[in-house]
Amino acid sequence: MIFGTLPLDQAEGAILAHSVRLPGRMIRKGTLLATATLAVLREAGLVEVVAARLEPGEVGEDESAARLAAPLAAPSITASRAGTGRVNLIAGAAGLLRLDAARIDRLNAVDPALTVATLPDYAVVAAREMVATVKVIPFAVPGAALAAAEAEARQGGSPFRLHAFRPRVVGLVLTELPGLKDSVIEGTIAATAARVAGLGGRLLAPLRCAHDAAAIALALGSLLAQGADLLLIAGASAVVDRRDVGPAGIVRAGGEILHFGMPVDPGNLICLGRIRRPGPQDRAGVGDAGAGNGGVASGGGEDGVPALVLPGCARSTKQNGIDWV
Repeated sequence: MIFGTLPLDQAEGAILAHSVRLPGRMIRKGTLLATATLAVLREAGLVEVVAARLEPGEVGEDESAARLAAPLAAPSITASRAGTGRVNLIAGAAGLLRLDAARIDRLNAVDPALTVATLPDYAVVAAREMVATVKVIPFAVPGAALAAAEAEARQGGSPFRLHAFRPRVVGLVLTELPGLKDSVIEGTIAATAARVAGLGGRLLAPLRCAHDAAAIALALGSLLAQGADLLLIAGASAVVDRRDVGPAGIVRAGGEILHFGMPVDPGNLICLGRIRRPGPQDRAGVGDAGAGNGGVASGGGEDGVPALVLPGCARSTKQNGIDWV
């Protein structure tokens, strides 16, 4: 690519490198300098411009961006039209973005003229949100470099996957102790409802109960009977051990504890468990205080309903460990 200052009488067909502001109008960078545009520049008193001229074998920025973006598109991820050497990849639905970072790195190593910028792996995205952008840095790319990047992009299909959120039903149990303010409980409900809605889910009517394992188990059984796909427990006091009240409620409800604690701050005091959803033979006992496991059949197989005892930071709407989980 030839780049530099050109007299106007030698600039026809070149690409304007920098925007030129004139009285009443702006001629923007990237404009192809045709006869009419050059006449306007002359009338404004200009005699030269900084411009670029493509050489044989080079491909313009918009065509280059479109060609590189095409093999990067994936189900539920579409490519925008090219403009100013840029094509954006747009999410077609709310979901979880997965990407092969090593392949993106290899693409970015092909030639400095070609770049692919992305959101991080495991990013939560909204519908119509930009997940990546292909940007051509100069006004043209050597054809051989573009071909190499296209070949790399086609290896193994798109490096992007968007796992669309499925509508889930979420149950929330809030335990109470003397002195706990209603405003704290209401704030927890609001923060949880916002998180659930942001992931395309629906929060069942929250259940409040005593800070007691048996009471928690009964509440969990009730929410399971209402079809909850995910169970959350917000304790009046933070969970400090896998045998604490919240985890004990999960076990009493027929579940099991999978893991306690997480190396994330805030959010390290989280407990992960699961409970097998009761079958028809179990439903007569759901909510029966006399049922040995809080009315829910024991055994938490791989198909169990996730049951989480939330860390205290889950009461806040600010991003914290529970958002990652």
